[in-house]
Amino acid sequence: MTLWIIQRTLQAALVALAMALIVFLGLNLIGSPIETLLPPEATHEERLRLIADLGLDQPLHTQFFLFLKGLVQGNLGISYVYKEPAIELILSRLPATLELALFAVLLSLVIGFPLGLIAGYRPDSFAAKAIMTGSILGFSLPIFWVGILLIMVFSVTLGWLPSSGRGSTVTILGVGWSFLTWDGLRHMILPAFSLSLFNISMVTRLTESGVREAMSSEYVKFARAKGLTPRRIMSVHVFKNILIPIVTVVGLDIGTTIAFSIVTETIFAWPGIGKIIIDSIAALDRPVIVAYLMLVVLMFVLVNFVVDILYRVLDPRIRLQGE
Repeated sequence: MTLWIIQRTLQAALVALAMALIVFLGLNLIGSPIETLLPPEATHEERLRLIADLGLDQPLHTQFFLFLKGLVQGNLGISYVYKEPAIELILSRLPATLELALFAVLLSLVIGFPLGLIAGYRPDSFAAKAIMTGSILGFSLPIFWVGILLIMVFSVTLGWLPSSGRGSTVTILGVGWSFLTWDGLRHMILPAFSLSLFNISMVTRLTESGVREAMSSEYVKFARAKGLTPRRIMSVHVFKNILIPIVTVVGLDIGTTIAFSIVTETIFAWPGIGKIIIDSIAALDRPVIVAYLMLVVLMFVLVNFVVDILYRVLDPRIRLQGE
């Protein structure tokens, strides 16, 4: 197990290095931030001075080496627009985005998993057909349209929930959290549900297909022949065998939800990293863009590493095969 962990750690480091190279080359291909940072009336001397200050006059391989050095040291430069360290700027807004993303993933499990169990256990019932039809809508509806619709119905028409902001927060270890207050939870419900709709449909369909496959297996038929109750069969024999695909999807959903929460944060004016990234892309603020992209990459690598470990805990056959 120790050797396997070392191998996976080396693989994760190679993935992070490859992604750092892709991010660096991609940012160099989209253009120079000089035109955005300088006014049209800037002189040639001012332009050269700014290029030297940003290190853009160095050879490309030297820039990449300095980029890697700063990445290892946690220093990705100063934001061109906000005049703050890029990593600190991202980390200051990250708790709000993490909170929203994790709440959305939790909603996808709380809602999608029971719906999938119901649809898979009685696939020919009216409830199962309604659930599967609803999951198709969840795949099809765009996030921005769902967010606007939720605001129109629950905020404007009914007035039940707030449409923007984060609400009251409670500070723990210097970080403010919304889910610890009722007002914060009310502000979080609409954006989290909008963000989780696709994931709810995904978890529902994966659970439904897993339950149907497990219910037709020989070990479930044998358990029925032994006289076990349906609850016992579901909780012991079916539940464990459908966990691996669910763990895979939920693990990847955490990183994906964080990466694609920009639209939802913009619609609901959620004070996360979404608006900063949009402004930074418009201004070609490289340090902030790099800090965000590398943070997302590291999250994906870490989540995949944890998922691999959970595989070996949930299914001993994977552990034995690896050994």
